[in-house]
Amino acid sequence: MQAVVLDRLSKTYSGGKQAVRQISLSLEQGEVFGFLGPNGAGKTTTVKLLNGMLAPSDGTCRVLGINPAEEPEKVHAVSGVLTEHAQMYDNLTAMQNLLFYAAVFGVSAADGKERAESLLRQLELEGDKDRRLSTYSTGMRQKLSLARALIHRPKILFLDEPTSGLDPESAQNVNRLIRDLAQKEGVTIFLCTHQLRYAQEICTRYGLIEEGSLLAAGTFKQLQSNVPSGITLQIRASNMPEGMPFEMTGKDQYETTVACEEEIPKLVRQIVERGADIFSVSEKTPSLEDIYFSLTAKKKEASE
Repeated sequence: MQAVVLDRLSKTYSGGKQAVRQISLSLEQGEVFGFLGPNGAGKTTTVKLLNGMLAPSDGTCRVLGINPAEEPEKVHAVSGVLTEHAQMYDNLTAMQNLLFYAAVFGVSAADGKERAESLLRQLELEGDKDRRLSTYSTGMRQKLSLARALIHRPKILFLDEPTSGLDPESAQNVNRLIRDLAQKEGVTIFLCTHQLRYAQEICTRYGLIEEGSLLAAGTFKQLQSNVPSGITLQIRASNMPEGMPFEMTGKDQYETTVACEEEIPKLVRQIVERGADIFSVSEKTPSLEDIYFSLTAKKKEASE
């Protein structure tokens, strides 16, 4: 069974704003899926539709075979949600918050305590578990929010900017936890972010969204096929021979575009054989950011 399925999913608000436009995609279980786009692109609305917090204007969606518009409580039982500004109870300690939410999800007191202690340890909050939430920093609150979303062992985890407010070491720890959830426990991760470089580090597949429309979806390699092919070859060398197909970009810095990696050794040999000294050779392929901006430019051109 597929973890998440969207079939021509659309949402138009009462004021006429069309936040989600005919989105169709599916996720396999255990994927780390990056749903990527700027603020206002429709990411949060899509998550709300998938969790039954909103009803679609058109189309359908399913989470582990469940229609969230018809049975939202069943979706809530198998999913965890971390929003960018999750709210919990400031007058309770971290442990009390987690035990409360464990009880809400029907987790027994003993299992809830064991699960809470494990999550607090993994997220480096064990030493602060008896502090009131009102004393927590933004980063600590973010980590506790993730623990809350995981307290009932969800099969699908919806994350909105999960490393927002975290220092680099804490962010790496959270990323490690996300990968382990997917790889070791088979949890499906639906990660919403506008940080494309971050998504490229952690996700296995992507959906690029702008103004409610899905521009493209697939693995990084599949998305690369949507932009002009080519590898940028960058070389630092002295005495670059004349006639070589390179553009000078700085002192002893040269750049050209090749169709494939197999062309690189041939070019390097030619440069050396013609008397140049090469100090470094590097290649640059289109990043996720490059792909996104290329697709948005194509969309703009098509609409003009």
